[in-house]
Amino acid sequence: MESSVNNELRGRLTKDGIRIYDPADFAGMHAAGTLAARILDDICDHVFVGQTTGAIDAAITKMVEDAGAKSATIGYKGYEHASCISVNHVVCHGIPGDKKLKDGDIINIDVTVIVDGWFGDTSRMYVAGKLPRKADRLIQVTHDALMKGIEVVKPGNTFGDIGHAIQTYVEAHRMSVVRDFCGHGLGRVFHAPPNVLHYGRPGTGAILEEGMFFTIEPMVNLGRPETKTLADDWTAVTRDKSLSAQFEHSVGVTGDGFEIFTLSPAGRFHPTYEA
Repeated sequence: MESSVNNELRGRLTKDGIRIYDPADFAGMHAAGTLAARILDDICDHVFVGQTTGAIDAAITKMVEDAGAKSATIGYKGYEHASCISVNHVVCHGIPGDKKLKDGDIINIDVTVIVDGWFGDTSRMYVAGKLPRKADRLIQVTHDALMKGIEVVKPGNTFGDIGHAIQTYVEAHRMSVVRDFCGHGLGRVFHAPPNVLHYGRPGTGAILEEGMFFTIEPMVNLGRPETKTLADDWTAVTRDKSLSAQFEHSVGVTGDGFEIFTLSPAGRFHPTYEA
């Protein structure tokens, strides 16, 4: 992302071009990640039947501004919104607008903020009205697949281990992992190496090292994994029009495991938090 913030880079690069940050840098990532997560907590009350995705985005924009932060997506490659809002068969990068939510719609809201030069990136699922049974199952599998991927994050494991953990879990539930989009490195930039694939073979890919920061954000379809991008050059949908879900956390590799920077302060990461 091209940004006016100070993107001074720190740490060293691995042979794979992945930046290794210093222990002191974890605090900056926690601050940015916590704000992004808090915004997604607060936006829960704005998701309801009859609400427009544009109104949800307007509320997010105000929350970012009120926090004294910046949106990483406004101005990114010409994008004009503080969030991506993807409904039902939209896989990712849904553009907020006049679309009104209907009963049973499932919605992914993706937010990235910049706090003191650090990027906090996270997304989660919501539901308008009553959650349909098949959508409930899709959301649960997607959430659990993300956590399966995070659980294998530790020094010495590989990015292939992360993808394998996600893929095998999803496919065991007869769903599919989207191949066309992936997680990414971040820190004092929006997108950086590595590409974090949500499928793969164990033991392959770059080796995880303490100080790596990246997102894990599996997109899971009830049907086939293929996607297509619409004429707006942003919105990606399932080719077979099956439902799709996504959850995303930003994480850092510690000396013996991982830290999640984007944990929900209010415990609202899963849409059934009130149950």
